Amino acid sequence: QVQLVESGGGLVQAGGSLSLSCAASGRTFSRYDMGWFRQAPGKEREFVAAINWSGDSTSYADSVKGRFTISRDNAENTVYLQMNSLKPEDTAVYYCAATVSRPLAWKTHEYDYWGQGTQVTVSS
Repeated sequence: QVQLVESGGGLVQAGGSLSLSCAASGRTFSRYDMGWFRQAPGKEREFVAAINWSGDSTSYADSVKGRFTISRDNAENTVYLQMNSLKPEDTAVYYCAATVSRPLAWKTHEYDYWGQGTQVTVSS
């Protein structure tokens, strides 16, 4: 089992940047494929980005491709989401999630563990 804690959210102006982190507990972080999702008020949780266990494969939602970058540091048990050129429509609670043997999964039900989320607000 793994516990996930997100950090790094906040308020930023449109066009700005934020870097989110997700710290995982346990000694087996490197066996997990990881993902970032977000949920805006009144909307369903949606896929943002995913990275496989080794970090050599990634995938992105079309809405963030070219602006967001997912990465991980298995020695630090952490996955990151660098967000550049932020837009007001990126405003949401951002969640990291973990799964096993489902690399680059993009559906919420494919993930077994979730963090509590961190709020990102982009002002226009």
